Amino acid sequence: MTRLQANILLLTAGAMWGMGFVAQSTAMQAIGPFLFIGLRFAIACLSMLPFALREGARTPVRLRASDWRSFALIGLLLFAGMAAQQVGLLTTTVTNAGFLTGLYVVMVPFFGVLLFRQWPHRIVWPAALCALAGIWLLSGGGATALVAGDWLTILCAAFWALQVIYIARAASRTGRPVTLAVAQFAVTALIALLIALAVEPIDPAAIRAALPEILYAGIFSGGIAFTLQVVGQRHTTAPQAAIFLSTEAVFAALFGAIFLGERLPPTGLAGCVLIFSAILLVEVVPALRSRRTAP
Repeated sequence: MTRLQANILLLTAGAMWGMGFVAQSTAMQAIGPFLFIGLRFAIACLSMLPFALREGARTPVRLRASDWRSFALIGLLLFAGMAAQQVGLLTTTVTNAGFLTGLYVVMVPFFGVLLFRQWPHRIVWPAALCALAGIWLLSGGGATALVAGDWLTILCAAFWALQVIYIARAASRTGRPVTLAVAQFAVTALIALLIALAVEPIDPAAIRAALPEILYAGIFSGGIAFTLQVVGQRHTTAPQAAIFLSTEAVFAALFGAIFLGERLPPTGLAGCVLIFSAILLVEVVPALRSRRTAP
């Protein structure tokens, strides 16, 4: 797979996440956040499990215990990020959540340098700031008064950044991206369902009311989108992946206009332009540089 194809997969994941944002927020009108997370990722795990088994049958190299521990860690990061975001949505605005979650675009290269001394291509830094500015404009230029939900969303961004980094390392090392995706879904579902059983009411009627949102979030923005993320990250760097995944905000605005009749103000359109400018920077500049240095 070429880097361009990998980046297209990441764009597709961003589109599915953007479409799923409405489902993620409206489902909590019927059920609690941990029950939603648990059911969503249980469905994601079951929907992708046949593909993981097929991948395992076709791969002669068996996974080591260290690989499974790495998958479990990524699952913990996914759960922590989902939990912080979902609970944060109870007390923060959609505008603030959209901007603050986008902080992971800048956190990914920073954590990469801090944890593993991995310096990205220098175009990544201005591109990440450009994408972050675009997300800020797309959210309406808000996020000024921070409440508890805002701090939880910032914590979510940190967990997302770490998840992106560790996926990049594990997916390229093991060559089992679908297995990795299913493993992180299983860990997330198990933890969330255990917490939901302990602290949230379990009402079958409420689950049926939220079933359309649960199914979409589980199969598409959960199982398919997160699997596309893992597959795509095998062939691109973590900082570049974060920038492509940040298109979630653009697609959320696009689908809001199509399905909910929402319209972007001029600042929102400017934000879309900045995000896509960041994508062009990380896609075109390194390619031009390598072409110039080629013999």
